[in-house]
Parts: sequence; structure tokens; C-alpha cells
Amino acid sequence: MSQPEGLIAGSAMPPFGDGPALSHFEFWPAWKFYAPVWLWIGCLMFRHRSIRAPLVANPGFPAGGLVGERKSELFARLSGPERRHLPDYVVVERLDAAFDVQWQSIEAAIETAGLEYPMVAKPDIGCRGAGVRPVRCPAELRQYAEDFPKGETFLVQRMIDVEGEAGVFYVREPGSKSGHIHSLTLKYFPHIVGDGRSTLRQLILADTRAGMVPQLYLGRFGNALDSIVPMGESRRLVFSGSHSKGAIFRNGNDYVTEAMRARFDAIADAIDGFHFGRFDVRFADFAAFQRGEDFAIIEYNGAGAEMTHIWDSRTTVLEAWSTLFRQFSMLFKVGAANRKRGARPEGWQSFFRQWKREKSLVDQYPVTG
Repeated sequence: MSQPEGLIAGSAMPPFGDGPALSHFEFWPAWKFYAPVWLWIGCLMFRHRSIRAPLVANPGFPAGGLVGERKSELFARLSGPERRHLPDYVVVERLDAAFDVQWQSIEAAIETAGLEYPMVAKPDIGCRGAGVRPVRCPAELRQYAEDFPKGETFLVQRMIDVEGEAGVFYVREPGSKSGHIHSLTLKYFPHIVGDGRSTLRQLILADTRAGMVPQLYLGRFGNALDSIVPMGESRRLVFSGSHSKGAIFRNGNDYVTEAMRARFDAIADAIDGFHFGRFDVRFADFAAFQRGEDFAIIEYNGAGAEMTHIWDSRTTVLEAWSTLFRQFSMLFKVGAANRKRGARPEGWQSFFRQWKREKSLVDQYPVTG
């Protein structure tokens, strides 16, 4: 595809562009925004004569990656040379035992893996950035581990501390040699700049966008909200590249290149049973990323993935709904094709058990960074 003008060589991200601070539907209640989408899903169930087709969109993923999948299990499926794109990590089970003993084993596992601070801690089961936090010293990681639900697992991963982040929505139909990037979402992280007089709280509330949705930011800063931010000092308001946690999304579809698509073909080949999903990636140089080079996959998911460019504030609600209609049409088509190739979905009892567990855990995780 053609490349928009204005991209600076060596820059982490393309220019942000103009547009409204928020779209009028951007933070509607889920039931209101997704109601037409659910009606469309009902039509697709009737058309394909299947309710569970999405559960086999990615054979081998739990529920096709719709709910309840573990990041560690998905990461383990990425093999061969393309695994170089995945930052090193360790999996930690939060034991219901004396924490001092477990802390020693956590430190040993981190040392063995060659990880160094700063790192990222994230739940093994989770969605929309829930519980994802940067940990910049042993005290922060220890606090995260102590606060984590007992009996559950989380990942500690090498931090890719660069400004560039994007969501790559990729689909390849079963039997095809190549797929297509249907959505590229560019993610920007809001900052405030101190004036030497105002508190962090005041600067957030005065910001054109953050001041309209302060609940996304205020809760993560604690006592620091009432401290004066020094003149010229920049503070990043969110670490996680999640729209629901405060990152700002832009439609980057015009920046997709053939080299980028070919690289994600190779990555999809290296993931057993993958056909449909989104890769969240970080990079320091956007032009290199367009060449399919020098980027890290910080996370990927399956059937539950969304074309997140719809959350660009310049997108209309009709455009967003049309995009989601197309997304779910592809999901059912891929699932139906896999079903014809012999894939069998798991039962409803297992599906709802995973959904309930994920929903319960999200509410128990430490505050997102």
C-alpha cells in the first residue's frame, strides 16, 4: 500500500495527525456499542449453521483463542527462527505458601533466564492489558507477586522500552500459503509536561484528552497525584498499549507493506494451528518495522482479537460497526473451513468455565501500570 507523507526517517512512529480528542462512541458502555455486532453474529451462526465455529478458528488454541488462553501456552507454540521476535520470559506460579521461600525461587528463575530490570509483569490469563505492569526493581516485582492471586501464574518478560507500538491483525484462511494484514493500529502513549506549578492531578485534568477520561489515569499514580511536576519534565501516563487503559489508537492501515505481510506470513507459519488473531509489537524504528525487521512481539492472541483501529477518534460508529461485521465474517469463515478439515470445537461447559475464570481473575489482578 502507499505510504502517507510525513514519516520521518528513523522515527519510532508516524506523525499522530489531527482529529477530535475522543470519538462520540469511544467509551460507550459495551452493551450499547456491541449490540449491532451481536445481532450480526447471530446472522453468521444461522448462515454457517454453527454456533461454535469460532472455537476452531485456531485449532489447538483453547476455544480458538476466544477466551481463557494462557500467554505461556501460546508463546510456546512459536518455534523456529521467528521465535527471535519474542522477548525472553519466565513463568511464575503464585504459590499458596510462605512467600519468602517462593521469592528466592523467583529471583533464581529470573537470573537463570538472564533477565534484568526493568522488566514487565503480566498475568498468564488476561485481556485488554489487565494487570500488566512495568517492574523496575526487585521491590516492585516482589510487591506485584505478593498481590497476585494465589494459585495463578504470571509472566515476567524482558521489557522492550521503546516508544513504537502497533497491533497487527492478521488472517490466513486454512490451506492458503499467505495471509493478509487487515488492520494495523498505531498506539500512542499520552504524556503530560510539568510547568513547575501544577500537580500531576491538575495536569491530567487539564489535558485535552486525558481530562475527558481521567478515570483511566488517576488510579495508577497514588500519592504522586498531588506532587508538583517540575518544569519541562515529561510524564508518561500509561505503560500498557491498551485502549481501555488509556493508550491512544490511530488507523495505520495505509502504512502496511508487502514486506510486513510476508514477515507475518512467516511468523504465522511458525505458530502451530494459527490462522486468525492480532500481534502486539514494539519497535524503535517504524521504517524498519515496515521492512519486517527489528521488532518484538510482546503478545498475541486468537479468535478474541479485534481490529483495534476502530478506536481511532476519527472513525465513525458506522465505520466501526462495518469493520467488526467484516471481522466476525472472517472469523466464522475460517472456523467453518477448519471444521470441514476435521477440527472439533470444545464443549460449551468447558468454554463457559474458561470464560467465567478469566472474568473472575481480571478483577483480582494488581492495578495496571
